[in-house]
Amino acid sequence: MFEYFRQFFRSKPSGPAARLPEGQRAYVVGDIHGRLDLFEELVAAIERDDRDAGPAETTIILLGDLVDRGPDSAGVIDRARRLQASRNVRILAGNHEEMFLQAFNNVNMLRHFLKHGGRETVLSYGVDLQSYNGASLEELQAIMVRYVPEADRQFVQSFEEYLTLGDYAFVHAGINPEVPLEDQTRQDLLWIRDPFLGFSGAHSHVIVHGHTIVEKVEERDNRIGIDTGAYRFGRLTALVLEGAERRYIQAVQREGSVSSEHLPVAA
Repeated sequence: MFEYFRQFFRSKPSGPAARLPEGQRAYVVGDIHGRLDLFEELVAAIERDDRDAGPAETTIILLGDLVDRGPDSAGVIDRARRLQASRNVRILAGNHEEMFLQAFNNVNMLRHFLKHGGRETVLSYGVDLQSYNGASLEELQAIMVRYVPEADRQFVQSFEEYLTLGDYAFVHAGINPEVPLEDQTRQDLLWIRDPFLGFSGAHSHVIVHGHTIVEKVEERDNRIGIDTGAYRFGRLTALVLEGAERRYIQAVQREGSVSSEHLPVAA
């Protein structure tokens, strides 16, 4: 465990500290990918942490990719909607939400969606496995329309593309380094890897993103990557921001059980 903590950060930021405005606190959650068990544990840990940290204007930010790959995307969508009804929660669109929505009307996108974790999403809505296996793509679209509530589709459609708080900007995948934040395309915000990941220059904000899986949180001067592989590694991360402070909470699956843990700030 100590060795994991020691190596938790892929790199150490050396530039000036980015800040949130005074009195604000943010909990930024990486890609959930259908892992309702990890999400529930992390939400509970966030609630405890926010209570213990004292009064603040708190925002919870979900960085997208709530769906696909894990076993309970339907449950994650329901939990996110209920959380948003009781809390200040901002939810960003990920590329998997985009595939999910387009799959209802585009057969080619449906095929792509199913190859990248959409099968688990469809089954999480109660679709019988035998019916799923026996359906053509066109028949599967009709099944999805029947089983996925319109309210869920509208909820996912409402997800934002990016947002900013203080010196931070929050996106799903990243940004095109050559384009101002306000002029970014949806394609880049939801899908980009390079040239964003390899860019070492300054952006207008420190970019907090998911999309690209890392075993350890990747902190750099210009960006922070917090998709720690909920579906692959059983580790869902929340970055906690307040003033110039950064710290982390994780929900972790070990030996069949899920628990949460607080991780140290970068040294």
